[in-house]
Amino acid sequence: MKQLLIASTSTVHGSGFLDYLLDALKIHFKKVDNVLFVPYARPGGISHDAYTEIVQLAFSKIGKTVKGIHEFDNPKDAIKSAEGIFTGGGNTFVLVDQLYKKDLMAPLKTAIESGIPYVGTSAGSNICGLTIGTSNDMPIAYPKSFKTLGVVPFNINPHYMDSDPKSTHMGETRETRIKEFHYYNSQPVVGLREGSYLQVLGEKITLKGPLNARVFEPKKTPYELKPEAELSNLT
Repeated sequence: MKQLLIASTSTVHGSGFLDYLLDALKIHFKKVDNVLFVPYARPGGISHDAYTEIVQLAFSKIGKTVKGIHEFDNPKDAIKSAEGIFTGGGNTFVLVDQLYKKDLMAPLKTAIESGIPYVGTSAGSNICGLTIGTSNDMPIAYPKSFKTLGVVPFNINPHYMDSDPKSTHMGETRETRIKEFHYYNSQPVVGLREGSYLQVLGEKITLKGPLNARVFEPKKTPYELKPEAELSNLT
């Protein structure tokens, strides 16, 4: 049975790294002592080792040990033997590029579908959808495919932001960008606001957190889903 937490962000305003998710993580990883961390989304400015240290500090608050996948000689074996997996945020294109170059996309999907508890934040959540076509990130790397894990039957738009009618910004809104996506693509898109996440247990998908999610489907008016709403039939 699939077990995932798909979160918009790792850090909400005024809080520490993963602090808002710790209670959920404690339950999610209750049978896990060691978490495999995938730090590939960070293209620069912070090393994989430094990123892993930040994650370890957060997970130590719930009694878990973290080891970065980059520390293993064989990352495929690391995924196959993982008790639990966390993929952090950064740049989604860089993350996907690395997963394909290291031939890890398929093993990661297999691990998730076999029931290994998985958590993603931001870029790590983007890859849970069908493609990364609704990423907010700049395409600074060129992955062999935009196709990703497909462990939920729609696309994710993390860090979803509502337009501000008082803003002087003249560029496209997030909603406009997603409507542009639907000119060429047919899958639904779930806009996750900061502090919200999806809980996946088997085929059941539930919105968690304090805020609504905004759902976009082709040729339909976007609509809101309240916390605890189910998205299992969104295809």
